[in-house]
Amino acid sequence: MLLAGEEWAARFEGFQREAWRLETLPQYLMPQEAEEYEEFRAGARIDPATVSDEYTERLRRQAAQGRIQGRVHIVSRPLSDYLRFEFHHYYKAHALAGEQIRILDITDRPNPLDGVQDYWMFDHAEVVLMNYHPDGRQISREVFDSDVAPFVEYQRIAISESVPFEEYVKGL
Repeated sequence: MLLAGEEWAARFEGFQREAWRLETLPQYLMPQEAEEYEEFRAGARIDPATVSDEYTERLRRQAAQGRIQGRVHIVSRPLSDYLRFEFHHYYKAHALAGEQIRILDITDRPNPLDGVQDYWMFDHAEVVLMNYHPDGRQISREVFDSDVAPFVEYQRIAISESVPFEEYVKGL
């Protein structure tokens, strides 16, 4: 089953304990980010502590309810322009709002999750595969209709092999 619109948004309102994502690409070409990305490339910066949009407000609300949202992003250096934008424009604000963001840098080592695609997992019970073109344009979101155990293991590996976002960016 492909997910979009309200069915997709409902996953983030309906999870009980944890929503978790694995990101594997050096860029995501999302039309809603295009203007902010170009402004960032031109030198514009935001104060992450002042960000108050629908996404960060949802993160704050979930954190207050004890519902965790997290992610691990697999990266290699040098960071792409998009990753520098994502780190500054989104990750800093999202971490302040309660998202548990981690970075798995594979610059000088093998990727322990080579071949694993992007996905979201909700309460260790449902996996949604995130399908992208190689350049980061989204194709679709697709409910995975089989055993989620491999994805739980991918999450375990990603978390154990990564460092907290705040720690990672100190070295940049």
